[in-house]
Amino acid sequence: MIKLTEASNKIFNRYLVVIGALIVQLCLGSIYAWSIFQTSLKVAPYNLSTFESLLPFAVGLATFAVSMVFAGKWQDKIGPRRVATMGGILLGIGYILATGVKFFETDPFLTLLWVVITYGVIGGAGIGLAYVCPIAALVKWFPDRKGLIIGIAVAGFGAGALIFARVETLFIRVISRDVAGKIAESDISFAFLVCGVIYLVAVVIGAQLLRNPPKGWKPIGWEPPAPMASGIGRDYEWREMLGTPQFWLLWTMFVLAATAGLMTLGILKTFLQAANTSIDDTMAASIVGILAIFNAGGRIFWGTVSDKINRAPTMLIMFGVLALAMLSFGFVTEILILTVIACVIGLCFGGNFALFPSTTADYFGTKNVGSNYGFMFSAYGVAGILGALIPGIVIEVVKSTSTTITGASYMPAFLICGLGAILATGLALIAEKYHQK
Repeated sequence: MIKLTEASNKIFNRYLVVIGALIVQLCLGSIYAWSIFQTSLKVAPYNLSTFESLLPFAVGLATFAVSMVFAGKWQDKIGPRRVATMGGILLGIGYILATGVKFFETDPFLTLLWVVITYGVIGGAGIGLAYVCPIAALVKWFPDRKGLIIGIAVAGFGAGALIFARVETLFIRVISRDVAGKIAESDISFAFLVCGVIYLVAVVIGAQLLRNPPKGWKPIGWEPPAPMASGIGRDYEWREMLGTPQFWLLWTMFVLAATAGLMTLGILKTFLQAANTSIDDTMAASIVGILAIFNAGGRIFWGTVSDKINRAPTMLIMFGVLALAMLSFGFVTEILILTVIACVIGLCFGGNFALFPSTTADYFGTKNVGSNYGFMFSAYGVAGILGALIPGIVIEVVKSTSTTITGASYMPAFLICGLGAILATGLALIAEKYHQK
């Protein structure tokens, strides 16, 4: 075996890890394209309600977050490669098994149960196992540029929705369409099968490029900052971290900010077509794709900004912009304005996944960042449930009083999430005070 020098470790190994991280994250990000499957589940032969069609997405996000807690601790012990490999296998198996939804299409309950178990539980667990591994490895390889490098890596997660929204749409076989050109009946089983095979192969390949740096390794010329008097910056075990107010402050901010983005991602296609009836499936998929671009770009953008002006001020700005976008979304019907607001929400939502892992490393150290960020990421699971419940309940209430669902019908859901983003902005002010101590 060739013995690598410190210089070759820096130039070769850590950038190879970035490539592996991008491959893995690209496939995992397909979960954000759920609205493509959701639309198909709401029509014949499945005929699920809005709330029911969002449940697999919510369960997938919750399982994703819960499994990350265990994955973080596991990869801290045995390294990222094996854990990410197992994640890729589970993700692929979950999608492939979801193909069996075809056998339950005449029974909405069994349809829902099958997709929840396969896509939501098995697939979600696979995403959770694989997701934390690239982040934990890259924080250790790039302590000098945590915000930027994590932003680049998880940009792949955001871009996954852009690519796989198209892939899923391509492989969903439309059996018939109504007079307006919208899906009247569809078969999603083939799309599950093809995507499952792609994810299994690609994630397993990408996982083989993940590794941790040698013990004590650091970039040439870089010295770690000294821990602050408050303890911020030293290496915390997860039990210590959970006992700090900083953790719960950040965790709450993550819940509030992620709920807004996840709700929008989960209902975007359905909402757009309700807000403007001229938006057909192709146009809606394009807007979902454009949002995905901004979601990916937001991870790099906000991560870079946070490296320059620090995490807390960046969060303050980002949450404020998110609040304005959410509070205005339900009031507009113009296609261009809808697209612009969706892009702003995507930009801010993506920033969470660069800011919170880097902030976790800043506050609680890089040694145990895998397990520590696993606990921080549990906020995402809560946000996934809230992001599905809020619009699901709102729309069911609207249906009880009206036979027509319009863009305005979603307004209460956007207002609730907008108020949550305002609260997150206030908490960011408190976080900045912690940062200055």
